[in-house]
Amino acid sequence: MDIDFPFHFDERGRVAETGYANHVLDLIEQLLFTTPGERVMRPDFGCGLLDLVFEPNSPELAAAVQASAEGALHRWLGDLITVQHLDVIAEESTLRIEIGYVLLATGERREDVITGRAA
Repeated sequence: MDIDFPFHFDERGRVAETGYANHVLDLIEQLLFTTPGERVMRPDFGCGLLDLVFEPNSPELAAAVQASAEGALHRWLGDLITVQHLDVIAEESTLRIEIGYVLLATGERREDVITGRAA
């Protein structure tokens, strides 16, 4: 059973579930948006993206996010996915993360885009 994130109830009043691929995407988003030190008993979990969102948007910010995200994905989700590419693009006030990965359990190749606005 893969619980949907954020936690909520479905129309039947039960805990909402999601498919495996969407569950892994939820895990990726949780990892990217968790600040290291935020999780109890896992002080290294996260990549600090939220700390960088309010920095002035620049190519240097994109490079810092890319290095941090690649390291965190490899360390924390390396047993679930193989990252094929991760591109961080800074466009005006928007930071866009394009990630291509393979789900190791199913062999499915995925392409997802995560966007956030910087100051």
